[in-house]
Amino acid sequence: MDIEALKQESEQEIKGVKSLEELEAVRIKYLGRKGLLTNFLKELAGLAEEKRRTQGKLANTAKQLFNELLEQKKTELNQQKEMNEAGSQVDLTLPGRKSWLGHKHPITQVLDEIVEIFVGMGFEEKLGPEIETEWYNYAALNFPEDHPARDQIACFYLDDKYLLRSHTSPVQIRVMEKQKPPVRIIAPGRVFRPDAFDASHAPVFHQVEGLYVDENVSLAELKGTLEMFCRKMFGENVKVRFTPSYFPFTEPSADIAISCVICDGAGCKTCKNTGWLEILGSGMVHPAVLENVGYDSEKYSGYAFGMGVERVAMVKYRIDDIRLFYENDIRFIQQF
Repeated sequence: MDIEALKQESEQEIKGVKSLEELEAVRIKYLGRKGLLTNFLKELAGLAEEKRRTQGKLANTAKQLFNELLEQKKTELNQQKEMNEAGSQVDLTLPGRKSWLGHKHPITQVLDEIVEIFVGMGFEEKLGPEIETEWYNYAALNFPEDHPARDQIACFYLDDKYLLRSHTSPVQIRVMEKQKPPVRIIAPGRVFRPDAFDASHAPVFHQVEGLYVDENVSLAELKGTLEMFCRKMFGENVKVRFTPSYFPFTEPSADIAISCVICDGAGCKTCKNTGWLEILGSGMVHPAVLENVGYDSEKYSGYAFGMGVERVAMVKYRIDDIRLFYENDIRFIQQF
């Protein structure tokens, strides 16, 4: 038998093996002291030098391949044996094990819902860094140098230049610096303020701020956009109220409140018997802010708005303590 035929025969025998005992028998047949491959290698000594060199090379290759196939088959049979042994230990009378599925945190759910609503109205989601400079966090947004919000006790300064952002409005500045109008974006993210951790305040919370800048943008467009948002978030029957307010980066400015979802506007302790719950702040972008990013304030106008995600979640789910979101009490989290 020539070496090629011997090689093919050994491969077929290994493939057909069903047990480790059979595999050992095949190994002895070919590589034992009187094995077929062993004898073939011994017979090479009697061949002429040129033929011995050629046949020897083929024989060594065949032997190496045989050993590789042998090891692969051995591994396969061992794995199969382990699976069979494990299967024999399974008690088929035992009840099945429940697979616990995770889900999104309520704050994440509300944040995603807010983003989805505004994206559906044509806004583009934009993100920015949580560490900012005073320029982006305050100066570019028309905060005067003596504004209380810029005080050391009102924000987390890291050094003389950098601080943790106290709102997501800096994202608006960064986008306008790089993009010419029209700009229609929302900026969700974490913000940081040194507030006491109580029922209605947290030092770390989430905001979503929006911006729309183009030619001839009006206050009526702002009103229509936010009324639509409130009804999609809190229900079609909710009433929306705009009242004058003040923010350095908008003029005119307005606070937006909805009819209390607890008492339906009749008055209760949640709305302090007013029948209204404040939801967000808004206004027309101040011309100084447009000029700070290189926009022509005579040509372009815009509106901006911002809301706390935790505040929206508390109103939507009728929760009276913001700390519940961060205590990781499974009894609370499972309700969402």
